[in-house]
Amino acid sequence: MKIYTKTGDKGTTALFGGTRVKKYNLRIESYGTVDELNSYIGLIKDQEIAPYIKETLLKIQNELFTLGAMLATPPEKETLKSGKERLNIPKTDENAILFLEDEIDKMDAELPQMTHFILPGGHQAVSFCHIARCVCRRAERLSVELNDQETINNDILKYLNRLSDFLFVLARKLSKDLEITEFKWIPKKN
Repeated sequence: MKIYTKTGDKGTTALFGGTRVKKYNLRIESYGTVDELNSYIGLIKDQEIAPYIKETLLKIQNELFTLGAMLATPPEKETLKSGKERLNIPKTDENAILFLEDEIDKMDAELPQMTHFILPGGHQAVSFCHIARCVCRRAERLSVELNDQETINNDILKYLNRLSDFLFVLARKLSKDLEITEFKWIPKKN
């Protein structure tokens, strides 16, 4: 199989099921941003962090591929004429969301109570978490807009929302593990 197909040379690409759309289509923007997020999570995973965090991030990366496949499938192509699902993979579901919530709760239990907003930075691994969190929020915004145009699986929206929370708490956890001071945002008074 060749990497280049030349079918996108005129600015279109195929969704799952064969429908061709412009490369700036909102569905493409949505799953493209999820792919960008997945790359940043890979960058976090490549840092000197605890092995169990790397395993958790790998699980999240796999889930993001599933989520991207779901976003790449337009509603009219989700099932075959026989009624069978066209996308024959497990879907992002409530269990994936509960996994994130459980991981957030475990990390949060080890952290000091947050009294201020936290400024990103202090260590490269922490900064990568904050970049991934921002990309995750963008993926969520695009998916919400897509959902307004054509309904998508609501678990996609929940998962992205929870994942951004996970990435924020992970940044705090890594700051603690790496003994990095968190920089609090304290507004200056006029």
